[in-house]
Amino acid sequence: MEVDHIFICVQSGAPEAETLKKFGLTEGSSNKHPGQGTENRRFFFKNSFIELIFLNNPEEASSDLTKPTLLFERLSTQNNIASPFGICFRPKNKDDNSAKFPHWVYKPSYLPASLEVNVAKDSVVSEPMWFFLSFASRPDLAAKEKQQPLVHSKDLSEITSIKVSIPNLEQHPTSLLFNTLDDFEVTDGSEHLMEISFDHEHQGIIHDFRPELPLIFKY
Repeated sequence: MEVDHIFICVQSGAPEAETLKKFGLTEGSSNKHPGQGTENRRFFFKNSFIELIFLNNPEEASSDLTKPTLLFERLSTQNNIASPFGICFRPKNKDDNSAKFPHWVYKPSYLPASLEVNVAKDSVVSEPMWFFLSFASRPDLAAKEKQQPLVHSKDLSEITSIKVSIPNLEQHPTSLLFNTLDDFEVTDGSEHLMEISFDHEHQGIIHDFRPELPLIFKY
């Protein structure tokens, strides 16, 4: 299993995307998620992408189908208790086609019937949403008609490691399961924060996007 993409919950319309564009990222295509009540704006790299996700239909997001994902609570609470993050994994190779954590099956209406999302069991809103897509692959392997812009003026190419901070980590056994993955760290912190390293940090630069986004880039 390896990281496919991460999401960050943002305000309606994702005005925070302008912060990433101003920094020097090129925006890719956006998606709506009919039936789930969410929409996104996305920024792609060779091996991953960053998704800024927001609520566009509270009724759909709180429906019986979507409710167990906790997306509605995650996207609508303003109390800093909810983790604003989701971390999605994909197979590392052909033999690696199942989620390596206890999960339940979410079949959102926007996906073809044969596809499913494996969501970590017993997860709470104060930790990230952990999920697995068996059908996902690297953005730089996308078919020609689905290719996204992968070149940025800041010259960031690949995500090489991720560190997620969660307050009171010891109370979140599900999140602790993910500390065994390569180039991925879950740590106890005073606030919800994600630190993303690009290209093995060879430029030696750190950029902190707070307070607009709970995000630090190291490149």
